[in-house]
Amino acid sequence: MTGVRCMLMRGGTSKGAYFLAEDLPADPAARDDLLLRIMGTPDPRQLDGLGGAQPVTSKVAIVSKAADAGHDVDYLFLQLGVAEPTVSDRQTCGNLLAGVGQFAVERGLVAAGPERTTVRVRLLNTGSIAVAAFATPGGEVGYRGGTAISGVPGTAAPVELGFADTEGSVCGSLLPTGHVRDEVGGVEVSCVDNGMPVVVARARDFGVTGYEPVEELAADTALARRIDALRTEAGKLMGLGDVAGSSVPKTTLVAAPRDGGAICTRTFIPVKPHPSIGVLGAVSVVTALLLDGAAGRELLVAPPAGEPVEVEHPSGKLAVGIELDTTVTPPRVSRSTVLRTARKLFDGTVFPRP
Repeated sequence: MTGVRCMLMRGGTSKGAYFLAEDLPADPAARDDLLLRIMGTPDPRQLDGLGGAQPVTSKVAIVSKAADAGHDVDYLFLQLGVAEPTVSDRQTCGNLLAGVGQFAVERGLVAAGPERTTVRVRLLNTGSIAVAAFATPGGEVGYRGGTAISGVPGTAAPVELGFADTEGSVCGSLLPTGHVRDEVGGVEVSCVDNGMPVVVARARDFGVTGYEPVEELAADTALARRIDALRTEAGKLMGLGDVAGSSVPKTTLVAAPRDGGAICTRTFIPVKPHPSIGVLGAVSVVTALLLDGAAGRELLVAPPAGEPVEVEHPSGKLAVGIELDTTVTPPRVSRSTVLRTARKLFDGTVFPRP
């Protein structure tokens, strides 16, 4: 049986298989077939593969040396289905991004600095550039540290992620419908793409509080149908066409904070409740709520100028920094930042299902 070189990493609140592009088939169809067999899809348990039986653990990062000047590596993200044999490149993943720089150093694509390394990453799914900075004491990647992030047990070394030029990375503009606020199916929404297409709506407009545990939301089949109908119609307005088989746009329901943060969120991918919130999803949600007239803007407890916005989610909080210029129309995003952690889980050979 022929195996494939692979590194399994936790990046942020996700877990995924990281590969060098050269270790996978160049043909996308052959590549996707191989990855489905590696992850154990289709199977709701993913028992015969690496997948963890939920979307946040059924992810793949493919990394290669930069093809162009101006950045160090190229990163392609693929979201694999769990029960269904689907592979999507229609979105990127800011959580797995937290491990791309370290993986690039481990594989020799980037030389490590004596104490700290900065890696410029091009996100192939969107064309935008991210900068990852992390510790490399003695010229080796350091994974141990005292930084805790909500949704992950224990602590690890911090990874600073900075994003620029993420506006309209998928839809072509920050406000893909042309409006700060729209009405879809009788519900006020804000559709924003600042690295991830999201539909933001008030939780109360769906008959929920926005504080429910994930398990309770997952059991609400009527809510899932309403979420699906909303995002399907919103996807058309956002220029994404038929999104029935896509994980984007994501839907985030917002409520007033109740744990010292700035806003409380419940996110669905595409209708399954997220155990926390995606990095770029949070970036887009915060961007939306900073716009005058946005759906749910009145629920935001805005921090002092220059301070990050703390997003409450089912597993805790995520701090997001947004530099937004509202003096121009449409508004422009100068920079977005988040703090994540990542950890190498294993490095070796994975053997795909025949």
